[in-house]
Amino acid sequence: MNLPPFKLERYFAKYEFNTEFLLCSSDCESMSIADLLALEPGAAEKFQRIWLGYTESQGSPALRQEIAKVYETIQPEEILVHSGAEEAIFLFMQVTLERGDHIIVHTPCYQSLRDVAKSIGCDVSPWRAREENGWALDLDELRHLMRTNTKVIVVNTPHNPTGYLMSRADFDDLNKFAQERKIILFSDEVYRESEYDLAARLPAGCDYGDHAVSLGVTSKTYGLAGLRIGWVATKNKKICEKMASLKDYTTICNSAPSEFLAEVGIRHRQELAERNLGIIQSNLSVIDDLFARHSSLFTWNRPTAGSMGFPRLLKGNVEDFCDDLVKKSGVLLLPGSMYDDSHNHFRLGLGRKNLPQAVERLDNFVSSFFFHPSHSL
Repeated sequence: MNLPPFKLERYFAKYEFNTEFLLCSSDCESMSIADLLALEPGAAEKFQRIWLGYTESQGSPALRQEIAKVYETIQPEEILVHSGAEEAIFLFMQVTLERGDHIIVHTPCYQSLRDVAKSIGCDVSPWRAREENGWALDLDELRHLMRTNTKVIVVNTPHNPTGYLMSRADFDDLNKFAQERKIILFSDEVYRESEYDLAARLPAGCDYGDHAVSLGVTSKTYGLAGLRIGWVATKNKKICEKMASLKDYTTICNSAPSEFLAEVGIRHRQELAERNLGIIQSNLSVIDDLFARHSSLFTWNRPTAGSMGFPRLLKGNVEDFCDDLVKKSGVLLLPGSMYDDSHNHFRLGLGRKNLPQAVERLDNFVSSFFFHPSHSL
């Protein structure tokens, strides 16, 4: 296995904990342990009694029971809990793919959804979301990407980094396409339940049948990234058993305190999601105003779900822009090159309470740098 540096994570390692405003975060506003426990009478006392021994490798029964409620047809035994979504992605790829297999990946993408498969020796074809189509995927293009050795299709909706939400008709067709061809659909749903229009929420992939594996996490919609709890849900018993067996070589089991706190969080997931959606909607108004005033500098397809968008800088070089901004104003944006994008996009996070203050800094930077008489455009 030969994995390349994870560009996005290396970029964050450089700036995340020494920059005042993270205006590119993919997760939503978090909270303290005390605030989380306050959601449920008696939870604080129960937390004090957590036994700090090993936990069940598959995840605690109580946690899996709560996670199962996220889905329509999934049972607790069809869920495997991991240390974050990253471990789940890694184990899924390892047990499902072999050298020489072909995999189709929704692109742009979180790097591990592509590069873990590449490290195994798979051929990877990008299924490109195109800005001119509102970041929608073209199912006809998927058909042209197919090969006789295609093993897995990876899709991420709501999408990181564009905030695109696939239509119900397209998601139905995608699942039917995978089922008919006996291809595994890996459905990255870590931003599910953050749709701006509740009626647009898609069913989970795993609820369509045993061809699909759904990925979930506490980090994004619920804002509980520090718990490091993720999971897969699938009716595919073979994949679940293989992943559980390989987990013996990674984390073996999860943190007992994190599992308890995740159980509380997921039991109150609607409250957490509504809280963070309120933050996102308020922040969208701030961004709408910013982009209206600087329409000669920024453009975007406004997201329809999730905690981020993927605007494009219309003048200058986005890497230079992001570098100058963080150094001179203490505001971090993520250049699209971290997603191998070459069209001057950048990731904009929408889920943090301090976005208005960060945007004020960004606005001042833009006004002084791009529109100062001494600078040419």
